[in-house]
Amino acid sequence: MSNQKKAYLALTVTSIVWGTTWVASKMGVAHMPAFELASIRQFLGGGIYILFFLLIKKEKLPTAKQFRWLIPMAFLMFVSSNGIATYGLQFITSGLAALIAALYPLSVVLIERFYYKAIKITPQTLLGLFLGLLGIGFIFYKDSLQVHGGNYALGVGLSLFAMLTWSIGSIIISRTKIEINQYYSIGWQMFISAIVMGLFTYLSGNYIAITEIPAISWGVIFYMVIGGSIFAFVSFIYSMKNLHPAIASLYAYINPIVAIWVGSLLIKGEQITWNSILGTICTLTGVYLVNRSLKKQKDPVEAIADADGM
Repeated sequence: MSNQKKAYLALTVTSIVWGTTWVASKMGVAHMPAFELASIRQFLGGGIYILFFLLIKKEKLPTAKQFRWLIPMAFLMFVSSNGIATYGLQFITSGLAALIAALYPLSVVLIERFYYKAIKITPQTLLGLFLGLLGIGFIFYKDSLQVHGGNYALGVGLSLFAMLTWSIGSIIISRTKIEINQYYSIGWQMFISAIVMGLFTYLSGNYIAITEIPAISWGVIFYMVIGGSIFAFVSFIYSMKNLHPAIASLYAYINPIVAIWVGSLLIKGEQITWNSILGTICTLTGVYLVNRSLKKQKDPVEAIADADGM
C-alpha cells in the first residue's frame, strides 16, 4: 500500500475515532462522575505518552521553567477544555457537543482580531462567523425547551466555555516558543490535568470507588485512551505528514457528523432530526469559510489545524 493510501486510511481512522469519542464520553458520564472519568482517561493517556518519551525516546524530565508553562496549559487545554466539556455532556447530545467544539476556529479569529490585531475580518470571515453561530443557535432554539429541559442551556454554556479555553490555549501554543517536544508536552499536560481533576473529584466527594466503576465505563475509558488519545492521534500525525493540509484537516468537519450519526444509533434520545441536520450543515459551512479566509492571510493560527479530539 502506498504512503498516500495509508494516509487516507489514517485520515479515515482519525475522523471516525475522534468523532466516536464524543459518544463514548456521553455513555461514560451516564455511569460515573464526569470529572472522575476525565481524570482517569487523562492519567492513563498522559502516563503512556510520558513513559514512551522517557523510556523509548530518552527525553529528560521537564525543567522548572517548562513546568511553569505546562501547568497553566494543562488547565486550559485539558482541565477546562476536556473536563468541563465532559461534564457538559450530561446535559446535551454528543453530536451537539462535537459541533460546538468544531467552532473553535471562529473564537480564535475573534481573539486574534480584537486582542492581537493579527487577523483581518473579511466579508468571507463575517459570513462564516454568522453561519457558524446561526447553526448552533438554530439547534439550541429548537431543542432546548422542547426536548431537553432547563439543563440544556447549562450544557451548551459549558461546552462553549470549554471550546473558548481550547481556543485560548491554541493561540498561546502558537505564539509561545517553548523548547519541549510538542507530543511530550501533551503527555505532561494530560498527566497534570489528571492530578488536578482527581483532587477536585476527591475533595468534592463526587466520585465512586475504583472497584465500583462499571464495566461499560472502563470500556469507554480504554477506548478513549487507546483509540482517541493514541491510535487516532498517531493516525492524525501520519495524515498531516503525507496529505495536503487542506485534505488532512477534513477530519474536523467529519467528527461532528460521525458523532451525530453514531449517537443516534447508540444513545437513546439522540435521534437525528431535520433541525440537527440543517444546523450542522450551517455550522460546518461557517467553520469552512472561516478556515478558508484564515489561509489567505499571513498570520493564521497554526494550532487551528492541530486540535485533538475529545
